[in-house]
Amino acid sequence: MKHILLTLALFSTLSLARADSEWVPLLDGKTVAGWTDAKGQPPAPGWVVEDGALHRKAKAGDLISVKEYSNFDLEWEWKVAEGANSGLKYWVKIFPKGGPLGIEYQMIDDERHPDAHKGDSHSTAAFYDIKAAAKDKAVKPAGEWNTSRIVSVNGVVEHYLNGKLAVSADTKSPEWAELIAKSKFKKVEGFAPGKGKLLLQDHGDEVWFKNIRIKELP
Repeated sequence: MKHILLTLALFSTLSLARADSEWVPLLDGKTVAGWTDAKGQPPAPGWVVEDGALHRKAKAGDLISVKEYSNFDLEWEWKVAEGANSGLKYWVKIFPKGGPLGIEYQMIDDERHPDAHKGDSHSTAAFYDIKAAAKDKAVKPAGEWNTSRIVSVNGVVEHYLNGKLAVSADTKSPEWAELIAKSKFKKVEGFAPGKGKLLLQDHGDEVWFKNIRIKELP
C-alpha cells in the first residue's frame, strides 16, 4: 500500500510538472555534442554515431553529460551485443579514489553475461549492486532495442523497462541506507547525493543508445 501511495504521489507531481517543462534531446543523432570523457575532454573515437544511434564500437571510456540533473524524467532506447554489459548512471560525481560514480540503471545481457548471475541486483533495470528489478520485468534479448525510463522526484527514483515499472526506491529512507551499507558503495562518502551528471558506460562491450531525452522537473 505504501508503494502504491508513493507512486500515485509521484505521478501527481509529474502531471503538474509536464505542463511547465519540455523534453530536451541529449543526442542529436549525428554527433556526441553535450558529452565528454571523465576529464571533461572530447570523447574518444571509439564512440561513433551510426544511423542516428550512438555506438560504443571500440575502447573509448565513459561518456559524461556536461550538465547536472536532480529531478527529471529521462527516456532512452538501447541494446547490447550478445554477452555484453553496460549501464546508464545518474547523480554522478567524480570521486578522487573511485572516479565517476552514481546510481546505475543496469543494461546487460541477462542470459549470457556472467555478472548478471551474481545476484538480481546485477541484472537489467536494477539499481546496480543495490536493489534488484522485478523478476517479471519486460526485458528484450541482446541485439533487440529496449526502451528505458528513469523518473527522479525529490529523492524518489523509479526505473522502467519497456513501459513497465521494474523497481523503485526512496533514497532518503532508512531502507536505502541499509541497501547502500550492503553494497560495494558502502565506503563511498557522498555517494548519489541527489544531483549530478549522467554517464553512458563503457564496460568493454558493444552497446547502442538512441533517442535519449530528458525533462527537468521541479
